[in-house]
Amino acid sequence: MADKKIRLLRADEIECRVSTVNKNGVSLLLYKDARVDQRILDETFGIFGWKRSHQCIDGNLYCTVEVFDKETGTWVSKQDTGNAGKSEKDKEKSQASDSFKRACFNWGIGRELYTAPFIWIPAGRTEIQERGGKFFCNDNFSVVTVSYNKEREISGLSIINGKHKVVYVLGADNSVHNVSDTQMALLRKELARTGVTANDVKARYNIENLEDMPDDIYKRVMSALSRTKTEGAA
Repeated sequence: MADKKIRLLRADEIECRVSTVNKNGVSLLLYKDARVDQRILDETFGIFGWKRSHQCIDGNLYCTVEVFDKETGTWVSKQDTGNAGKSEKDKEKSQASDSFKRACFNWGIGRELYTAPFIWIPAGRTEIQERGGKFFCNDNFSVVTVSYNKEREISGLSIINGKHKVVYVLGADNSVHNVSDTQMALLRKELARTGVTANDVKARYNIENLEDMPDDIYKRVMSALSRTKTEGAA
């Protein structure tokens, strides 16, 4: 079994989950699902070369993933437990799935995800909503490229949002730069020309202060204003 090396995850096998949300942006976590684990186990050991089972120990559900070692004719097992779901209805299913994925981590499947960087998406690159004093983000994020170094650590990563716009690149400057004084002067000139108010802009683009507007939103505002007729024009 020594020649069976677990391959690294492809970009399309890595999923993104929103971890935290505030008015300034969102943080993301990378994860894999059970289908990826099953596929890699099949590829590496064959569909008859592995098996899984579940055991309840001290009230916790454990999963044991066993792989058949042809050299010794024995089954080698690795085990782990999982977290329960938030609702009682999904508790057992969630524990079963999570314990399986964690047992597969023990076999090395997706272990490279532990080397992922802190991923922060600024508010200017996603849509954040506030309801009842809490912030929400319903945007979808996807990994489009990933690369690894010789130590099987993530060395390259790019992520897009639901509109297929790149919002994160590992090693790049992912911050959103605010507009300059010169840009603000041009914006105020356009507002005066069109009759559009500052409150109109803030409501339309969900921003608190024009001075804190990210550069990419500024470009969208100016593009929209350039297509707006001068106030009072026939």
